[in-house]
Amino acid sequence: MSESFSRSAARTGILAGWRGTFAGFALAAILLFAVAPAFLSDFRLNLLAKFLCFAMVAAGIGLAWGRGGMLTLGQGVFFAIGAYVMAMHLKIADADLRGDDVPDFMQIAGIRELPSYWTPFASPIVTILAIAVLPAAIAALLGFGVFKRRVKGAYFAILSQALAAALAIFLTGQQSIGGFTGLNRFRTFFGFNLSDPANKRMLFFIAAGTLLVIVAITRQLMYSRYGELLVAVRDQEERVRFLGYDPANIKVVAFTVAAFFAGIAGALFVPIVGIISPADVGVVPSIAFLIGVAIGGRATLLGPVLGAIGVVWAQSSFSERFPSGWVYLQGALFIVVVGFFPAGIAGIWALRHRLKMQRKQTPPPEPVDEHSDHVPVEAR
Repeated sequence: MSESFSRSAARTGILAGWRGTFAGFALAAILLFAVAPAFLSDFRLNLLAKFLCFAMVAAGIGLAWGRGGMLTLGQGVFFAIGAYVMAMHLKIADADLRGDDVPDFMQIAGIRELPSYWTPFASPIVTILAIAVLPAAIAALLGFGVFKRRVKGAYFAILSQALAAALAIFLTGQQSIGGFTGLNRFRTFFGFNLSDPANKRMLFFIAAGTLLVIVAITRQLMYSRYGELLVAVRDQEERVRFLGYDPANIKVVAFTVAAFFAGIAGALFVPIVGIISPADVGVVPSIAFLIGVAIGGRATLLGPVLGAIGVVWAQSSFSERFPSGWVYLQGALFIVVVGFFPAGIAGIWALRHRLKMQRKQTPPPEPVDEHSDHVPVEAR
């Protein structure tokens, strides 16, 4: 009887969890696809689309850092790969519309022939495949090389940060991909005119739908058996190895998925914002991704997403009024959260809910009748 009751309670809990998940996704879809377009101007809607791209990167960091314990300070590398691949395709398409052999910035730099590594990205199919495959493949190769040698903690963080810095320096010196100024002034997106407000809204809807899919994938990974192994590797790596699992393989999967998300975010960032440069993919942007995740709550599902959107929204809002003061405010906020609320804002909410449940489960003390001879057992 007790066994059947426990099974029934487990099924009820699972159904309740799925209902809550569907309700959350439905609410997010309503806010993104109905409320935001109805109340935001075209400028603000385009700005929100940019924030959603950062949220995609944050979702991957939450999986790799929050659940896997890998402090990824170099997500700008994978963001840059996706962004530059998309930018190269858009510039080739713009050159074809004008009837030119090379993009406009190459003509100014004196380059008369399209470089060989640009040629494959003239195809939309190759471009999409490269955006999906290249960041993930590079992350997988890097992950196997690092995690198989049991590099972790601060050493892994420094290595990933050094890769971001090296990539930014490399891109700055490459005139064939824009150099310091990067690639900008895109006119079309797979045949759609980017100056048309309707197409700008289409990009917002694409970013919103992509973010929901990424959050759904992240949730599935977090609450699966793999997610349990990832947390176990974070907390007790040697014990997981003793049980017969290879922690390196488990880490590589999370690191690769995070890079995959970052590559997609970078590819969408280019037509939405209209520019990609080394300043958008170096050390500082990589750390900015991390700040949003830490403030939102790195170990939760929605904490990194909401934290990233909230931080970049605050940056945009406060920097308009206090251009020189936002950096100090951002640093102070990061210090306060890491020092006093290491689980982030979402962790505060979870702690409040846990304390509330504990108070409900604790029975109230029995009243003592002064005129009765009954003495509680504890007092005997």
